Amino acid sequence: MTAPVRVTAPAKVNLHLEVLGLRSDGFHELAMVMQSIDLSDELCCENTADGTLSLSCDVPDLSCGDDNLILRAARLLRERSGFNELGAQIHLSKRIPIGAGLAGGSSDGAAALVALNHLWGLGFEVSQIERLAADLGSDMPFCVSGGTQLCFGRGEQLEPLQPLEAQLGLVLVKDPRVSVSTPWAYGECRRQRGDHYLIDEASFEQRRQLLRDASWLCPIGGEVLPLRNDLQEVVAPQTPSVQMALECLQALPGQLQSAMSGSGPSCFALFPDRTGADRALQHLEAELQGLGLCGWSCSLIPHGVKLMA
Repeated sequence: MTAPVRVTAPAKVNLHLEVLGLRSDGFHELAMVMQSIDLSDELCCENTADGTLSLSCDVPDLSCGDDNLILRAARLLRERSGFNELGAQIHLSKRIPIGAGLAGGSSDGAAALVALNHLWGLGFEVSQIERLAADLGSDMPFCVSGGTQLCFGRGEQLEPLQPLEAQLGLVLVKDPRVSVSTPWAYGECRRQRGDHYLIDEASFEQRRQLLRDASWLCPIGGEVLPLRNDLQEVVAPQTPSVQMALECLQALPGQLQSAMSGSGPSCFALFPDRTGADRALQHLEAELQGLGLCGWSCSLIPHGVKLMA
């Protein structure tokens, strides 16, 4: 029996989320910049002798059944390996809020692929792990390597970028009582903005190239990141907690930009450094408590799932 394998599974935020139009498969065509942050879950995986796969978690509300992406990822990896006798006991220590638009579930699934590939000695390359991840979820390939990446298609087409030079910090805010359905958010986007969708691959590629060429994606000094999230325009007006979170963040001294992440409801504000984010969160603490909101201060990190020593 090999020693247990532990991995971290970082959350992500969207520095840019542009809805370009509809694909032939019915999904939305997206142009995004995703960024890993140091708010992370942790997985511990141990071999089992009887070939069973099981999951436990320190958060009672989270399903540990067959619908969990961790177990779905484990089953898929075992199937593709051809070694059906492989088993593992997996424990999830949860820090990323559930249903928050931070890819917590996707990152946990990606972490299971990385951890079990190592535990079982399968030797799959990162590119192979990312392809497996794409079969399970649009955000999962990004979560494998993380860092700063352009994400196209459904989000599974990755183009890694140099880490942003600025040592930015951020403050995250979420109402723990609220989650936003991703299909609903995209459905509302189509209903409200569908008349303005691009309609062909040439137009999609033109928008992708404009994002690739954006000056702020190069290592930056003092340039403020022009955050964009097309879903925010349709989610925020119908989700009071998102409006509240954005108003709280926009009023913070020293914040550079604020936006919703993914389909919400988490929102974040960027700061010149982590120290500024820490101070801002302390300044906001009493107000968040009064509104029933939760907050975190975080740093940008240049990696996704990571094996722990």
